[in-house]
Amino acid sequence: MTVPAIKIEHIQKHFGSLQALKGIDLTVQQGEFFGLLGPNGAGKSTLINILAGLLRPSTGNAAIMGHDVVTDYQAARQALGVVPQELVFDPFFNVREMLRFQAGYFGRGKENDAWVDEIIESLGLTDKAHTNMRRLSGGMKRRALIAQALAHRPPVIVLDEPTAGVDVELRQLMWAFIKKLNKEGHTIILTTHYLEEAEELCSRVAMMKQGEIVALDTTANLLSKFAAKNLCITLKSGDLPESLRPLLKKVEGATFSLALTELNQVEFALSELRKVNAEIDDMQLIEADLEDVFLSLVGGA
Repeated sequence: MTVPAIKIEHIQKHFGSLQALKGIDLTVQQGEFFGLLGPNGAGKSTLINILAGLLRPSTGNAAIMGHDVVTDYQAARQALGVVPQELVFDPFFNVREMLRFQAGYFGRGKENDAWVDEIIESLGLTDKAHTNMRRLSGGMKRRALIAQALAHRPPVIVLDEPTAGVDVELRQLMWAFIKKLNKEGHTIILTTHYLEEAEELCSRVAMMKQGEIVALDTTANLLSKFAAKNLCITLKSGDLPESLRPLLKKVEGATFSLALTELNQVEFALSELRKVNAEIDDMQLIEADLEDVFLSLVGGA
């Protein structure tokens, strides 16, 4: 029987009186592209730090590829690559030296050089391979940190907000390479505030709020369960009547976005607008997305 890529059982984490994690149970199978979503303070980074061995759980257990992160730390860490949010790097090495050093830290020698070369090329770092890390731009540093997490070829990769503040070119380049790794069998765990990324990339998603998982399902099921449609109405004259305010999701100038749970609410909205003599300039019915699910579950956290 194949062991899960990640197995988390009853994990709690306390920082004094603060309970950051309140009993997390989560299994991620090998080869999954899995999304871990939630607002700031939901506990995502705490959970990742436990997996990476930077924190110990107060109670519960976690394992990576069958290796307990506390009692079998070395093997667990060998199986994991983490791309952190922060730009943390060694200022004394160039890119290639940093990657070879990182691979050597996990016991991989010159036989790993071909893989390092592939990472450098795939992330567009070829012309920066011999450049000192201090002299790289912010975007290039981000590429180098992604490469660093992959240098020892771990089967499980955690991407913690990897595209925060990066340009479109890097985002597309990185996702092309990560998708390739996933197709080759690597397990990918993604945390992101760009919910369109999670919707496009992740086959399954867990949503966290205040240290708990409040939703866990396939992306398709979450969309079908929690999201319906958005009715976007642009008014030429008049205003949205009070009877439609409970459905209001967003206002941009004269455009009002209404969250609908049933299609018959379209006729109700039009009827209410006619009652107040509001003149419609444009109207669109749009499928809801993962952002709508996210806001319905964790909004206001």
